[in-house]
Amino acid sequence: MSFRKRNAVISSPNAAAQAALAKIENAPTPGVRPSPLDGRLTTSTGTASLDSLLAGHAGLPLGTSLLVGEHGTTDFAGVLLRYYAAEGMVQGHQIHVLGLHEGWRHELPGIAAEDKKSSSKADIASDEKMKIAWRYESLATGGVSRDRNAITRQSSSSNGSTTSIFCHSFDLAKKLGPADVKGQIGFHPSMSIPSLTQAPEALSPLKKFIKDITQKLINSPPSWIHRIIVPGLLSPTSYSSSSVRPEEVLQFLHALRGLLRQYPTKLTAIVSLPLSLYPRGTGLTRWMELLSDGVIELIPLQSGAIHVAPPSSSSKSDSKSDEQTQGLVKVHSLPIFHEKGGGSSESNSAHGDLSFSLSRSKGLVIKPFYLPPVGDDEQDNKKEGSEKGSMEF
Repeated sequence: MSFRKRNAVISSPNAAAQAALAKIENAPTPGVRPSPLDGRLTTSTGTASLDSLLAGHAGLPLGTSLLVGEHGTTDFAGVLLRYYAAEGMVQGHQIHVLGLHEGWRHELPGIAAEDKKSSSKADIASDEKMKIAWRYESLATGGVSRDRNAITRQSSSSNGSTTSIFCHSFDLAKKLGPADVKGQIGFHPSMSIPSLTQAPEALSPLKKFIKDITQKLINSPPSWIHRIIVPGLLSPTSYSSSSVRPEEVLQFLHALRGLLRQYPTKLTAIVSLPLSLYPRGTGLTRWMELLSDGVIELIPLQSGAIHVAPPSSSSKSDSKSDEQTQGLVKVHSLPIFHEKGGGSSESNSAHGDLSFSLSRSKGLVIKPFYLPPVGDDEQDNKKEGSEKGSMEF
């Protein structure tokens, strides 16, 4: 006759397997973390300074889109898209690109090498800054993080591990290697191949793109994060004349907005628009902005207009040239309105005027715009004149 304790819990043979599956399901998704404001899931755009501007969420909320308009013939918006795609590839996300060729994947920037000296100095500085509340520190800089790795350190410390990085640092001089790639990228054509036997009821490239993305979202696991990239929308070099029609473009953006609302925990999108061809004063562009959750405008400046360092071989001049202002940033709207007032264009007035600079190591950095003191220019001119005079003698 066998005896058994009454208080002993009878475990089924599948209890261990179920516990393991529950642990896997509850594991955090790479590249995703809750917002410090309201706890909604956010992902990084690959640009730390842009993450700090997104209505206080410190990242792009899932289920939202961002429209980046750019003036002139520069390609700063394309750099933002490369960082956005590179961050997704490193985090293991699914990337869907419209209108670009397969070789674009080889143009993605590689992960920057860690500098041991800068990391040790940053750790010492972070220990000293613990005496000051981080909220007051962010207000001192107008809400813009001065350290590119600040978001990275906050995410690693909050998760209790140093391996989970929310926003990586990339180097434009390097290319993303296969060892760092964890995600997948797919390219979709933006122009239909002309054919004599093509049926008139055939789907346009924009509608076919929406249909393909919908099928992939339905068939993908819930833990997969998808990123949609639409570069240079309405550009005549990338889109056919049929795709540039207002009804076609607005239906595309409306369908994209519907997918973002249908999958609020799996999908984000960034769209770039050439404002030189489609100014913000036109009705089509205004409707495109209304169908987007966030709207940012990039205004490149003429080269050598502001913060030009004097010619010298010193390291100080090199650092100044890296931080040279190359354009202005206007934030018209940001994703996610909530009870704390985030997401509106009026809340961005506290930041003041914003500018951006692009360098090889730091990437594209958005920071407050300021003019140098008047006396500095006069002193620099006097120093240059005195140096030239001494060289003559």
